[in-house]
Amino acid sequence: QLQLVESGGGLVQPGGSLRLSCAASGFTLDAYAIGWFRQAPGKEREGVSYISSTGISTNYADSVKGRFTISRDNAKNTVYLQMNSLKPEDTAIYFCAATQRRYYSNTYYYYLRGSTYDYWGQGTQVTVSS
Repeated sequence: QLQLVESGGGLVQPGGSLRLSCAASGFTLDAYAIGWFRQAPGKEREGVSYISSTGISTNYADSVKGRFTISRDNAKNTVYLQMNSLKPEDTAIYFCAATQRRYYSNTYYYYLRGSTYDYWGQGTQVTVSS
């Protein structure tokens, strides 16, 4: 059974850092592009970042650009989201998702859109507060 499991969330002070992990079981991640999404209470789900299956291509929402870094280790079947300079507005449940769909144009639009993805994790809570 294909499964994605997020970990690494927690409570952190503004300006702090966290590294989220997205581990796959039941399949190998190297054939999948992975996206990170988040949803804050009362808000719509937001695409945060994505990484292509090879790791060559990445993209970020404007709200996290320069602060978050996505990476993958296909040997460990895991994708990471390093989050630095965290702000209270980063507080949300963070989800990872996987897709085999391929887009070669408008990648920012397609890969930061939830409907592109077929498999989702259960999420990990990130709270940024003093």
